[in-house]
Amino acid sequence: MSQTPPDMVGKALLLLTLLGDYPDGASLSEVARRAGFPLSTAHRLASALVRDGYACVDETSRRYRLGLQVFSLASRVAHRHGFAGSALPVLRRLAEQTSESALMSVIDGHHQLYVHHVQGRHSVSVSGEPGRRGPLHCTSMGKVLVAFAPEAQRDELVETLELTPFVPRTIVDRQQFRDEIRTVADQGYAIADEEHEAGIRAIGVPVKDLDGATIASVSVAAPAYRVSREKLLDYLPDLNEAARELTILLPPR
Repeated sequence: MSQTPPDMVGKALLLLTLLGDYPDGASLSEVARRAGFPLSTAHRLASALVRDGYACVDETSRRYRLGLQVFSLASRVAHRHGFAGSALPVLRRLAEQTSESALMSVIDGHHQLYVHHVQGRHSVSVSGEPGRRGPLHCTSMGKVLVAFAPEAQRDELVETLELTPFVPRTIVDRQQFRDEIRTVADQGYAIADEEHEAGIRAIGVPVKDLDGATIASVSVAAPAYRVSREKLLDYLPDLNEAARELTILLPPR
């Protein structure tokens, strides 16, 4: 966990963020321990969040979880960015065309935020949870979001992203990462070949607005035993068509 915020607003936001990791609820002591501040502070903040609907508590188990006010705000953001209705039919069609899982994410600081996931038709397929954050350096969508970011932002990410070694094939060398992002920018797509999770391959492309600015990334992901690196390239036409349609459907940011 990052350094504990010095102000109460920051502490409250940190508490909310941590509660998001516990869909079935968490004890206040557990969340306080992860946040790094006293239980008394966590109790004071949690009481205010419950009062205003941002959190709720089970009176029997005394476990806290996110409240409906968070859902309300998230729904407004999703609607504003076209994530609620406009994008989902496109991803469903992409999953149907490829028979594999289709995903969509946007850049969020030094991470990507997953906003959509449509399961593939196979009984074994790649899953993803909208609302969760993921790495940029070792996923197909993450590489795309870096490669097609505005120049200043791209350069900053390339030089400062933490290259966490999730699996043996994760790129952890800075120069290799620079070269990879340059390749992605040149070819217009990114492949992650068992770089974030062993046994998972994915291919992603950028989604741009009408002015050419990248607003999201979409990908197709599949188990490596079923889809080779070469097979991923067969999905490019459908991916690019989905990206073009999303350019029209998604509102400008």
